[in-house]
Amino acid sequence: MFAFDITAQDGQARAGRVTTAHGGVNTPAFMPVGTGGAVKALTTDHLEELGAQIVLANTYHLTLRPGVERLRELGGLHSLMDWKRPLLTDSGGYQVFSLAARRKIESDGVVFASHLDGSPQRFTPAGVLDIQRAIGSDLMMPLDICPSYDDPAEDIDRATELTHRWAAEAFDNWRSRPESDHGYDQTLFGIVQGGYTEEGRQQSARYISSLGFPGWAIGGLVTAESRDETWRLVEATTAELPEMGPRYLMGVGTPADLVRAVARGVDMFDCVLPTRNARNGTVFTSKGPMQIKAARYAADERPIDPDCACPVCRRHSRAYVRHLLATGEITGLILTTQHSVHFYLNLMAQIRDAIRANDYHSWAARFLAQYEAGLPESHERKEVTA
Repeated sequence: MFAFDITAQDGQARAGRVTTAHGGVNTPAFMPVGTGGAVKALTTDHLEELGAQIVLANTYHLTLRPGVERLRELGGLHSLMDWKRPLLTDSGGYQVFSLAARRKIESDGVVFASHLDGSPQRFTPAGVLDIQRAIGSDLMMPLDICPSYDDPAEDIDRATELTHRWAAEAFDNWRSRPESDHGYDQTLFGIVQGGYTEEGRQQSARYISSLGFPGWAIGGLVTAESRDETWRLVEATTAELPEMGPRYLMGVGTPADLVRAVARGVDMFDCVLPTRNARNGTVFTSKGPMQIKAARYAADERPIDPDCACPVCRRHSRAYVRHLLATGEITGLILTTQHSVHFYLNLMAQIRDAIRANDYHSWAARFLAQYEAGLPESHERKEVTA
């Protein structure tokens, strides 16, 4: 059932299509983050209307609530949230990083103390796949370890070694049973780690790609390294990955990050920025992020972004959205989230069009020049290139 086809290419930038049991995804693609089975402030109807092709959900959080057995009983996450399009689940590997004070890494897995009640939760390479089979995601991730930027070299080497060992175990487990608990095929990606050196990234990419995964995730970046380091490490990684498979840069990023990563051969992205920032009153626009709660918008009758065709910009003013946020109306969070998710999804559509037109690098330079001109002076500026 799974397939990946490249339909156009401009330099390293690729346009393609991923096919899964629940339909196709045109790439480059952005996945809104639905941690516990919902993209915060949006309904399933909203996601469909905005054109979301695929949603990401979180294995760790779904394990705690509603739980693995309940997910099996209810027909998996597609059924529970009435989402008929593809789903991707992470493995809980990010929580190895983010919940460092609540976990213990062992040779055969990770033990977490639940952030809800402190109960022990054991994640192993095989167990994580069983959880994702119950969830029923179309694209699954193996258990991995994301080291911290300032970890000693020996800790990064151990994290990479365990990630590689667990990837091999997960691959064998998946090949022996590629179907979900709900009767359709699932696909397992490999995850590249390797720390913060080009050599480490290259070695990890070579090993993970040698195992035979049909797609690859690039983990452990955009943590504490500079963006110059990020792009150097992404380039070192994609150069070692086979061409015929999707490349997924995990947890990235700003609109400018997405544009630059596509130029380096990345096909898939997820990030909480559009939804989290929207709930805090910052929306994304073609001229940079906008703090819509600012007093200067109290009487502004223009849409959030005059260049945007989302449902919010077609109907509501900056003044109205600001009023809702200032008075604590839940509708304000819904509108800002709708707008910013639309902005990200529309950005990816523009990227795909530019690649198909063999104009990606010119388009990217124009986009970055306009977008980054609107960044606050305190924001680190980057060169206007992709």
